[in-house]
Amino acid sequence: MALHTWLIYLLAATGLSLTPGPNSLLVLTHGALHGHRKTLFTVAGGAIGFVALIALSMLGIGAVLKASASALTMLKLLGGAYLVWLGIELWRAPAIHVRAAAAKTDTRGAALFRQGLLAAVTNPKALLFYGAFLPQFIDPGRDLLIQFVIMATTFAVVEFIVEYLLARLAHRIRPALERVGRSFNRVCGGMFVAMGVALPMTK
Repeated sequence: MALHTWLIYLLAATGLSLTPGPNSLLVLTHGALHGHRKTLFTVAGGAIGFVALIALSMLGIGAVLKASASALTMLKLLGGAYLVWLGIELWRAPAIHVRAAAAKTDTRGAALFRQGLLAAVTNPKALLFYGAFLPQFIDPGRDLLIQFVIMATTFAVVEFIVEYLLARLAHRIRPALERVGRSFNRVCGGMFVAMGVALPMTK
């Protein structure tokens, strides 16, 4: 993966990690309930779950590329259209509401890790999303496995850092997100639309 491509991917991955989703809401809740240290287990589970989904997406992309290298262009266009659609849906979504669960929850590390993992891998939209997002950065002339390792590692590290920061700031961020949630959704939705339009055109 070329350095400039990786830098664009890093920027996009950082922006995507900041968008609201099941894992970020779970981390906010666990951070508020259990503190940021215990929530590290939740964050780690989510990061590993995302790596698994990226691996599944890359397997599908690899199979398509083996059938036809020119299919990558079609994947990029379809993926871009899907990102635009997601952006429009997020723009229209109501403000998010983070409601803390009952205090009597299982706070063992293994239980928190499992919740983070399941929140990631049981979201079918995430698999579709990675299938749309990753092809925008793939170079068919380079080793697919190396590109997978770079993209999966980058995304996992970025996701881990962002979610850990969310956990640390949980008490402050939750009310702010609920207060300006609609505007936040529109900013994130606009970012998705911009990526969906711009990324398929990049070389």
